[in-house]
Amino acid sequence: MKISVVLPAKNESGAIAQTIYQIQELNLITEILVVNDGSTDDTKEISVKAGATVISHPYSKGNGAAIKSGARKASGDIIVFMDADGQHSPKDIPRLLAKIEEGYDLVVGARQKGSQASLGRGIANSLYNFLATYMTEHKVEDLTSGFRAVRAEKFKEFLYLLPNGFSYPTTSTMAFFRAGYSVTYVPINAAKRIGQSHINPLKDGVRFFLIIFKIATLFSPLKMFLPISVILFMMATGWYGYTLWEVGRFTNMSALLYTGSIMIFLMGLISEQITALMYKEK
Repeated sequence: MKISVVLPAKNESGAIAQTIYQIQELNLITEILVVNDGSTDDTKEISVKAGATVISHPYSKGNGAAIKSGARKASGDIIVFMDADGQHSPKDIPRLLAKIEEGYDLVVGARQKGSQASLGRGIANSLYNFLATYMTEHKVEDLTSGFRAVRAEKFKEFLYLLPNGFSYPTTSTMAFFRAGYSVTYVPINAAKRIGQSHINPLKDGVRFFLIIFKIATLFSPLKMFLPISVILFMMATGWYGYTLWEVGRFTNMSALLYTGSIMIFLMGLISEQITALMYKEK
């Protein structure tokens, strides 16, 4: 099988050459594609000199956009995605490919404890994993890891779903689960990145809540909407029982809660049908 490695890179001149050389030393890879996402340093020149094929964006479009550009250009049967900042070790690539050979469609490098960039991001990732495990009913060890090997043909089915920002790992993983493809995890240890992080704590704090809803709507919206609907229905019934006992009538608050419960359930039902259409076989 032909194997392509895609490295999204924005101002990664400090680590990109080392990463490319380490990948080449494996003697397994057919092509190395560096997607230069509007870098203002020497990332492009260094990558070309190191022997990689460079795809350049005229301006920064985002990590997800770089992944999509690389996937469209890749000629391999298997695509390995990894960071260009030195966090991911190319020595782990054979371990991911071994799982692909066993028959899996997506293999994710799951970061172990102590490999998270910060305590806050570690807590956020734990919450992502918990929610994704609830939604899929499969153990999700690392939903947001960008180090992964995937069958190219199946990954390209979902390019239209992937966002241009940093949440492409979340979207692609949930899409594979929804489509019934085989997903597994390989434990890895991520090193400290070389250079400055592109993640903004305030901006990405908002992104956290958006990802929570995206996880739910990508896989099974009804699993998110139904518990809320049931809680509102129970509150309405409890309030109705209280007011019937105290004042002997049905109040507007009970009507509002019952109506909200029904509306949220119907929203979940409609969203479930729309999600099913998104994964319809073309």
